[in-house]
Amino acid sequence: MNKIYFFPLFCLVFLVSASTLAVAGPLRYFTQPEGAQGSAIPYGDNREAGRYVQSGDARIYYETYGAGEPLFIFHGGGVGSPYELGRMIDKLRDKYMVVVISSRGHGHSEIGHSPVSLEQKAGDMLAVMREITDKPAPVLGFSDGAYTAYKLAAMKPEAVERLVAIGAGTLKPGFFPASMPLEDLEKADAAYVRQMRALMPEPERLQEFLDEYMAFWSQAEIGKDLLAKIQCPTLLVGGDRDSHAPVSTVLEAAQMLENSQLCVVPGAGHAAFLDNWPVTWAAIEQFFTK
Repeated sequence: MNKIYFFPLFCLVFLVSASTLAVAGPLRYFTQPEGAQGSAIPYGDNREAGRYVQSGDARIYYETYGAGEPLFIFHGGGVGSPYELGRMIDKLRDKYMVVVISSRGHGHSEIGHSPVSLEQKAGDMLAVMREITDKPAPVLGFSDGAYTAYKLAAMKPEAVERLVAIGAGTLKPGFFPASMPLEDLEKADAAYVRQMRALMPEPERLQEFLDEYMAFWSQAEIGKDLLAKIQCPTLLVGGDRDSHAPVSTVLEAAQMLENSQLCVVPGAGHAAFLDNWPVTWAAIEQFFTK
């Protein structure tokens, strides 16, 4: 890619009610290669497992799988989706009650009308968590979801027992562009954009949401002021070829955290769990079971 987008940070079409809508055919993740196998479960569009919770001015959609201690999944943003993390969810649900949240403006979750902020994003996640448990819980976040998890762990340390952050280091304003034109996304994966619209409660607002979303992230800053407040054990996972969260920024973030572990995944880009599953999963499984 020549341009930097939240791919997947940030992972037929009829304008009908989201309460009755389902995607025709199997789900896909953004730029899913031809012949690549995703999960058999349509994570993010499985209404049998789905629920809503009100958070501020938006209803946030989530799904639950498995039994036991709750573990929360925060997916990537922009073109990210829960389905992208399907293989991870398939494994984790064997030992946990996995709660898979569609973040605001993604999938079946509403956009609302309030400004995008890390506080808002963390608040949305916390609203779902408190619907499930009032105890500290493990969290796994990817990209946008990992930055959101950082904010949540700093803002509400009593909510996060331990944290896995994939593809998220320090961040300075100006790193990401201020726009994400739909025509560019359609050139990269038109089928996925159709899927995005099919899932959304307000598909006509997709470009509006992406504009506000990217305007926020283009000015976002993640540094010591935030990371030094995180007290829980934190595993940072970064691909050695990640252009969205370069290894140098992930290492820098690890050094700012009081209780951190670091796994650099060889031969992997931003979505390390797609590029090198064995190494990524081995690190995460050990961290959660240690």
